[in-house]
Amino acid sequence: MNIDMRQWKQSVLQSRKRLVVPLMTHPGIALTGHSVLEAVTDPGVHAKAVQAVAKHYPTAAATMIMDLSVEAEAFGAKIRFDRNEVPSIVSRTVESDESIDRLAIPSLKSGRPAQWVTASGIAARMITDRPVLAECIGPFSLAARLYDVTEIMTAILIEPETILKLVDRCTQFLISYCAGFKSAGANGVLIAEPVAGVLSGALCTEFSSTFIQRIVRAVQDDQFLVILHNCGETEQLIGSMSSTGAAGLHFGNRGNIMKALNELPGDTLVFGNIDPVGILKQGTPATVHGETSALLTKTKDFRNFVLSSGCDVPPNTPMENIDAFFGALDEFNQK
Repeated sequence: MNIDMRQWKQSVLQSRKRLVVPLMTHPGIALTGHSVLEAVTDPGVHAKAVQAVAKHYPTAAATMIMDLSVEAEAFGAKIRFDRNEVPSIVSRTVESDESIDRLAIPSLKSGRPAQWVTASGIAARMITDRPVLAECIGPFSLAARLYDVTEIMTAILIEPETILKLVDRCTQFLISYCAGFKSAGANGVLIAEPVAGVLSGALCTEFSSTFIQRIVRAVQDDQFLVILHNCGETEQLIGSMSSTGAAGLHFGNRGNIMKALNELPGDTLVFGNIDPVGILKQGTPATVHGETSALLTKTKDFRNFVLSSGCDVPPNTPMENIDAFFGALDEFNQK
């Protein structure tokens, strides 16, 4: 659906009610009776799960599945699939400067990136009352999955040019991938960059934010917004994340949401950050309600705050807990 996303952003900032955009597709998979495996390999099932959440809950935007193995698989990583768990990477793909030189930029014409683009287009045609936000991994996190997370943390110190070359390759692909979502009809993309959460501010800028800025400049406009997600320790990264130019920043439950709100410009959307595992999945409805209410109360003076989960709501999260999350929001908005 063609939506003026700058106008949508302004409507969020001007809303008298607190709005909500959780990263929540797995409950939609459950609502449609499919498995996680079916959803991450079949674009039609994926889109129906996104639509199911949109029908069931009053979200301000619909979000796709956060599967951070899709892009690595396209680059040649071996992936383990389970019926009801998110896919995971099982082996390292590149180990040297020479292997990076041999790394081809994947095509969007086949594989799961093509399926993800197709799913975003189907979802955008199904859901006509709110934006559809696609999802992809960030360039440094993709590089880390290809090079190995532990190894890359050493390599950025002893052979930074090699890693910068790898991140550049990843960025080239992600620009085309995000452009694919845009062409398919998605209204924006959430870029998940969790591995950058372990970097210092300077290293985050050098190995992550500078490259995300390239993606933002390539695809963000009145019809398509970029939201940058980081679920790591982000207190020292707020400025670096903001420098990307992304229209919104999404923080995980380890992030200090109040610090972010106090430091960021009032026209930057700030999303977060109820713990998706410890609270939404493992908590009780009363705990979920209490934590959500507390977050809404302490952020009440910030018009740019959007309630969300701290990361993707995992499979098998109790529906009564999700209902409690939305119930707390409804109560807050009625005050």
